[in-house]
Amino acid sequence: MVQYKFHAHNILFSPIKDGRLTMVSPPIPDDIRRYLVQCVPSVPYIEAVLLMREGRHAWQPDALARRLYLSEDDTQRLLARMQADGIIAGDAGGLRYSPASADLDELWTRLAVVYAHHLIEVSTLIHTKPGGKAQMLADAFVWRKGK
Repeated sequence: MVQYKFHAHNILFSPIKDGRLTMVSPPIPDDIRRYLVQCVPSVPYIEAVLLMREGRHAWQPDALARRLYLSEDDTQRLLARMQADGIIAGDAGGLRYSPASADLDELWTRLAVVYAHHLIEVSTLIHTKPGGKAQMLADAFVWRKGK
C-alpha cells in the first residue's frame, strides 16, 4: 500500500501486478465497526441520524417519515431508539440531533464520513450482523439434523 497526501486528504493506492496503482479507500475503523455492530439496528437508523445531524433543526416525526420513505410507526420506533441511545432529544419544537456526549457527537461525525465512502460495506455489515433480520432469514434455510 502506498499513501499520498493530496489537498489534505490521505489517498491510498494499491499496486496491481503490472505495476499500475489503483485507488482504494481506507478500511472502516475498528471503533466505528464495533459501534455499527453493537449499537446501530438498521440502515434507516443511520439515515435518520445523519439527516437530523445535517440540518440541526427540529424535526416532526411525520416529516422525517416522508424524507426517509418510512411509515410513521417505523419512524416512531426509530426515534424512540435514538432517544434511548442518547442521540436525539425532544423539545417544544420537535426532535433534534443532540448527542448525550461530545464523544458520541465525534463518533457520528466520523461515521458520517465512513458512511459516505463505504455505503455498501456499512450496509452489508448492518444487514449481516449476528441476530439481524438477514441472519435470521439465512438461518431459516439451514438444514438441521432430525428436522
